Amino acid sequence: MLCLVLFAATAAVAQDWEALEEPGAFAIMRHALAPGTGDPAEFEIGRCETQRNLDDRGRRQAHEIGAAFRERGISFDAVWTSEWCRCAETAELLGLGEVEKVPALNSFFGNRSQGPEQTRRTLELIEARGGRPMLVTHQVNITALTGDFPRSGEVFVVRRAGDRLDVIGKILISP
Repeated sequence: MLCLVLFAATAAVAQDWEALEEPGAFAIMRHALAPGTGDPAEFEIGRCETQRNLDDRGRRQAHEIGAAFRERGISFDAVWTSEWCRCAETAELLGLGEVEKVPALNSFFGNRSQGPEQTRRTLELIEARGGRPMLVTHQVNITALTGDFPRSGEVFVVRRAGDRLDVIGKILISP
């Protein structure tokens, strides 16, 4: 029985850790599991009770992802997050450093016309600050930046490629 449990845990992890060793590589993550889609019509940033939030599986997933990074000795120069509670909580639970809320990482799911401007601002931030950041944001933001669709809690290992981010690896730990 123990072997089956260990096999299941290993199979749940996408093994692209080595991609983080590539020059210029950093990470962008979709927030951990938060049941539902979008947010209630009257949500407010800063008031978690008005938003869609992580559930217990999402909290466990975020903690386990952070632990996997720490176990491998992988660190980041900065941890940036959307102001949405599900992203900020994910970033905090990762335990990978001080978390900074960055409005450019906020979701534009409810107003797609903001997408190009937020994508541009995110790329400018990455360029201006340099280093190796961990970004925690939303599916729409990640898809706009990479052209790829992340699952909840999925980490894309990326590097800058002009006006977009190239995905060079993926890491997913299922709850």
